[in-house]
Amino acid sequence: MRWLRWFRAGVIAMVLATALMFLLVSTRAEDQLAAARRTGDAVADIARARRTAVAADEALAKAAGTGQVTLIGTGTEFANDTARVNSLVTSAAEGNAAGSRGQAQFQFVQGQLTTCVQLANTAVRDYARSGRAGLAAARQALTAPRAKEPETGAPIPGTGGLTASLTDLEEMQRQALDVQRRSSWLDPAHVWSLLVGPAVAMLLCVLATGRVIARHFRRHVGPSLLVALPATAGVGITTSLLCRHDAQALGREPLVGHWATTALALGLLAAAGVLAHLGYRPRLAEYRFPRS
Repeated sequence: MRWLRWFRAGVIAMVLATALMFLLVSTRAEDQLAAARRTGDAVADIARARRTAVAADEALAKAAGTGQVTLIGTGTEFANDTARVNSLVTSAAEGNAAGSRGQAQFQFVQGQLTTCVQLANTAVRDYARSGRAGLAAARQALTAPRAKEPETGAPIPGTGGLTASLTDLEEMQRQALDVQRRSSWLDPAHVWSLLVGPAVAMLLCVLATGRVIARHFRRHVGPSLLVALPATAGVGITTSLLCRHDAQALGREPLVGHWATTALALGLLAAAGVLAHLGYRPRLAEYRFPRS
């Protein structure tokens, strides 16, 4: 029967469409997750840089407390801490996800760090003349808090010392990370429409098939066809849930793009295609060779 052949072609086509959509979604989701992981690493580096900048301030205060600044300078701890801040900020810049704004903020922070080191070194050289005031100015450049709005008391971005600028940078990257996590390729609603849409069309074909078989053959749809439908839908539903899980976890080995997940999904869809073909074969054979 012509209608059954069309329905069979439609069902198998929807299984193939689900397989293609799975490969597309898993590939694009893996790319988005890799970018989000880089941004997450950048956020962690910035947080470590801020804590190290606080340690540099404490090291400078310790050096000033010895009263021997002209002999020991800013101290080894301060030099090591500021060098580590520079290293962490440079590493974090590779994961910048805030575009030109983020790049400008990274450059501002690095310039501010250079200024802090220069102020500290100048304060040491001029210690005999400026005394503790020069070192206090260097410490302010490191840890001065952000200015606040007169009316609301909210902190003003772009003001304050190095630690405040690192806080601004971290907030900027966190906002960019949130946008990456809400990517359409990681959004269950968007992924659901791509992966479960073919299964809905497949369901319509199966329902139409059931009506034709009941009307012309006085039979019910075979179990193999009924198994193929939930198998196909299950791949789409599971993949959308894995996208949501991976977007939240940001693990090093996301489940949605893992080789085992891909092998299992494609194997299940291949089985669904075979079952769909077998589900139609008895009725088509009966139509071709009718009982006498």
